[in-house]
Amino acid sequence: MTNRKQVVLVVMDGVGFSKTGLGDAVTTANTPVLNEMLKSCPNTRLKAHGTAVGLPSDDDMGNSEVGHNALGCGQIYSQGAKLVNESIESGKMFESDSWKDALANVKNNDSVLHFLGLLSDGNVHSNISHLLTMLKKAKEDGAKEVRVHILLDGRDVPATSALQYVKQLEDCLAELSDDSFHAIIASGGGRMKVTMDRYQANWGMVELGWNTHVKGEGRQFENATEAIEAYRKELDVIDQDLPAFVIAKDGKAVGPITEKDSVILFNFRGDRALEISMAFDYEDFNYFNRGPKLGCYYAGMLEYDGDLHIPTHYLVNPPEIKNTLSELLVNAGLSQYAVSETQKYGHVTYFWNGNRSSKFSEELETFKEIPSDNVSFDERPWMKSAEITDDVIEAIKSEKYDFIRCNFPNGDMVGHTGNFDATVTGVEAVDLGLARLIKVCDEYNVTLLVTADHGNADEMLEKNKKGEIQVRTAHSLNPVPFIIYDKKNTYTIKEGEYGLANVAGTVASILGLKAPECWEASMI
Repeated sequence: MTNRKQVVLVVMDGVGFSKTGLGDAVTTANTPVLNEMLKSCPNTRLKAHGTAVGLPSDDDMGNSEVGHNALGCGQIYSQGAKLVNESIESGKMFESDSWKDALANVKNNDSVLHFLGLLSDGNVHSNISHLLTMLKKAKEDGAKEVRVHILLDGRDVPATSALQYVKQLEDCLAELSDDSFHAIIASGGGRMKVTMDRYQANWGMVELGWNTHVKGEGRQFENATEAIEAYRKELDVIDQDLPAFVIAKDGKAVGPITEKDSVILFNFRGDRALEISMAFDYEDFNYFNRGPKLGCYYAGMLEYDGDLHIPTHYLVNPPEIKNTLSELLVNAGLSQYAVSETQKYGHVTYFWNGNRSSKFSEELETFKEIPSDNVSFDERPWMKSAEITDDVIEAIKSEKYDFIRCNFPNGDMVGHTGNFDATVTGVEAVDLGLARLIKVCDEYNVTLLVTADHGNADEMLEKNKKGEIQVRTAHSLNPVPFIIYDKKNTYTIKEGEYGLANVAGTVASILGLKAPECWEASMI
């Protein structure tokens, strides 16, 4: 351990400042520690969405991935939708080898081109506009048969908005279809039920997706609208929880994926795209009974993991994030520790380190994953907050680490369920964690920084177009806190408007390091 102070950064995932007061679980929660810190400690509000995290406009909500990229690298990179938008506008996407090979494969084999992904304009995992553009270009480039496998959102967009996106897609398919081009929806299901698992928490979701999209197995319907309406009536669930469905004609699935077909996953966010990509890409695969590798041509919108190179083929090159905070610390010989539970472990490691799976230094970087409960998070809204707190306290007391970071997922993961009371409990659990951390920080003369990566729990209700109040399960556009707690030192936050990318420079300042010139400025 050096003579420098230890700095601990806490990311309260999904905890922002409400602007509307609608469904504000953060303010409703009993959070005496957070309230006192905001009252007595240097603090400000950070922009955590839109252009502050590299997204196209300030109408775009932030998310944990781009949020942790910005926190960890001190810079603003073009991200997600913006990255794809730029590639489409420049024409680079359609000049990529992967696009050309996918189209050549279906033309040479007289086979089917499949699109798979989240059907919404949430701009977090995907955007329907990208799919519609690719459908039109596929026709121009000679595809004859196209099938679309739709995952329903209700999480990054209003909870029961699926039918509007289905209509938008079906209108496009109808307009494009003629004697030379035939395109229809083939299968689907809610994003939290099929295909889009992450961090290998529930491979059963991926297996169900495989059986639905690839094998064409499952409950059959004439069309997607019929499936959605039937499930809503029977089960009374929101879009993200709708079961899988298969579109069939005369009892036969209209779009199973065969070995000579091409498949494009049009999600641009990586965490929930990795596992289905592994199922398509890996020769040796034992996470479920997939059978031999299918042999179709598979490409993702992006390379979802730059170190593991998943998938092999992708349409848009990722941002090359350089000069991260972790690199600065390693080059200065400072040790760091990162911990969260499974749901956000990748955020304090992979995304924090600039979309890098490996460490910059095995000696100076230590990562700890605490397994998440495999239950709906509103059933256990405290999640692993106590265990994360235990772990951070142990890391502080060890005095091995100069910089410690952790993520409490509660405000985000419980917030996504739409259960207000459970989310209140989740936020309170995080406040209990802060109470315990403060005592140890006082004892060991630690500077404690508290922030968030985006809002969610702060806005769990919204007005729809009719002016009616409805449940909101998406992230908010609200600012998030940045607080400096230090019993023995008084820091002053300079006047100005700041975003998540200013945090890295601030950490560097506290540790006495000179930040790279490309970083956003320190706040102190």
